[in-house]
Amino acid sequence: MLPAVKFCVCIFYFSFFTPASNRHFWCKLYFSGLGGTMILYTKLSYSPESTNGDMDLENVTRVRLVQFQKNTDEPMGITLKMNDLNHCIVARIMHGGMIHRQGTLHVGDEIREINGISVANQTVEQLQKMLIYVRAQFEYDPAKDDLIPCKEAGIRFRVGDIIQIISKDDHNWWQGKLENTKNGTAGLIPSPELQEWRVACIAMEKTKQEQQASCTWFGKKKKQYKDKYLAKHNAVFDQLDLVTYEEVVKLPAFKRKTLVLLGAHGVGRRHIKNTLITKHPDRFAYPIPHTTRPPKKDEENGKNYYFVTHDQMMQDISNNDYLEYGSHEDAMYGTRLETIRQIHQQGMISILDVEPQALKVLRTAEFAPYVVFIAAPTITPGMNEDDSLQRLQKESEGLQKTYAHYFDQTVINNEIDDTIRLLEEAVNLVCTTAQWVPVSWVY
Repeated sequence: MLPAVKFCVCIFYFSFFTPASNRHFWCKLYFSGLGGTMILYTKLSYSPESTNGDMDLENVTRVRLVQFQKNTDEPMGITLKMNDLNHCIVARIMHGGMIHRQGTLHVGDEIREINGISVANQTVEQLQKMLIYVRAQFEYDPAKDDLIPCKEAGIRFRVGDIIQIISKDDHNWWQGKLENTKNGTAGLIPSPELQEWRVACIAMEKTKQEQQASCTWFGKKKKQYKDKYLAKHNAVFDQLDLVTYEEVVKLPAFKRKTLVLLGAHGVGRRHIKNTLITKHPDRFAYPIPHTTRPPKKDEENGKNYYFVTHDQMMQDISNNDYLEYGSHEDAMYGTRLETIRQIHQQGMISILDVEPQALKVLRTAEFAPYVVFIAAPTITPGMNEDDSLQRLQKESEGLQKTYAHYFDQTVINNEIDDTIRLLEEAVNLVCTTAQWVPVSWVY
């Protein structure tokens, strides 16, 4: 399970040398938001009319858990100020804004931490820098960008890099800095809108050029050209399902529930999966598939397959109960989501070798996947390059280009023993260290 980041603790600071009418205490309150955890001290009143001069807890506002979801594009609708004691105070809440609608904060609330970082002695401008972290889902080099106002002001980053967003004031160019780098200098990065526009223009221009290049033989092969055009046309719109940045939050160590192996067909994922299960039968398991084919002699239901009727499987598919399904020799096969959940309930990690499209279902807090891309073996000089190896390499490169933003780690499967060792080390590390995960897993 994900670690509990939504909790509240109450700490009272009370001075008995203060006149009763002026007494107050602070309530330490943790709440989720801003892509992280913020600690809020809410000043609560003390009633001097309580009997015996003691605190009448019945008349005191109870500790409350405050939670809100921060959408990347919507302002919070609050202003902050530093008081005479250099404490960060909520100064104003904009009517109709996100915080006003949700009622999660109040004027006078004191903010003490953002994302585990103390706000003591910080300026309001510095506080803004703590609010949002994103994972880059594309590669960017300002030296190769003709649109950037100043190439020297840009930040180069790769897919998977964590970027702290400092300012989004400019519609086209955000300011950010790479997390965990020695050079913490802020710089310019393209905004999501600018990057989406750029990729869309490139894709449409490429399609236009391909259409023009094909016009010379259009008259002779009209039907083939029409099919070719439609395929390319659809490919453009598939590409327009764009990715730019993903808002993330850093969590303490927790156990991932699912190990997802992606890779080209024939790269060795099944062998890797079986080896891990054989070596660690108490840690890893594979969900038993369902099928509509009749059982063979001596086959037991639930051992290698679950046998179901065609009507039952079609009904379950229509209910979105299957992660993946397909047909082979007039029989259907598929992996039910419930079989994955049953493995999790046993405290084990489910290993899946699936198609990349399955990540749309798996990449949630419920399945908490660790996604490893198994890359094709390296082709070295002098190696006998047969057609199958070239096909494997080409398919592997295509998958990496399209889905790299989903990968938590990439392992080149040159030697099976090395691959198994690297996977074991990766799973151990990710379950024992702090992790950046999609903010949707938490809020």
